[in-house]
Amino acid sequence: MGDPPTNQPSDPPHGDVFDRLVAAMNDAGVSFVHLQHEPVYTSRQAADVRGTPLHSGAKALIVKAGKAFQMAVLPADMALDSNTLRKFLGVKRLRFATKEEVLAMTGLTPGSIPPFGSLFDLPVTCDEGLAENDSINFNAGRHTDSLQLTYEAYFDYESPVMARIAKPPEPKPPDVDA
Repeated sequence: MGDPPTNQPSDPPHGDVFDRLVAAMNDAGVSFVHLQHEPVYTSRQAADVRGTPLHSGAKALIVKAGKAFQMAVLPADMALDSNTLRKFLGVKRLRFATKEEVLAMTGLTPGSIPPFGSLFDLPVTCDEGLAENDSINFNAGRHTDSLQLTYEAYFDYESPVMARIAKPPEPKPPDVDA
């Protein structure tokens, strides 16, 4: 009898993600800054409340690549280039995880997921553009808590696979008065 898949939706990991992340950073000797703020639900809101550039936001997305889930991390001002990631991973199908799948895997809702797949046993592919930042910022398991740490510290701790997987977002159509 074979082993079951290792990163399929199941019960959320035990413990508060924020507390687990802070403990992991402290245990590893990673320096970070914690900022408590009003609840934010978009990358733009988060950058505004933090007073940081949108490009320094580390947006964590969970995707299903073939039969396995994984995390894609990119600068918050960019969009995932799904076709590029699909080809890079060598899979035929790639889709975003549903809100229900994200909740089952992480115990979190979109917008609060930190860019640490290691917390959830998910492999991580990180866009090379995130390395353009001296420091990165992200919601840390709560819509009211952000962490900032150097990009170097993030890379050293998480060891993500690096690739160009982001593209500029599609322009939004102008508002049309009815």
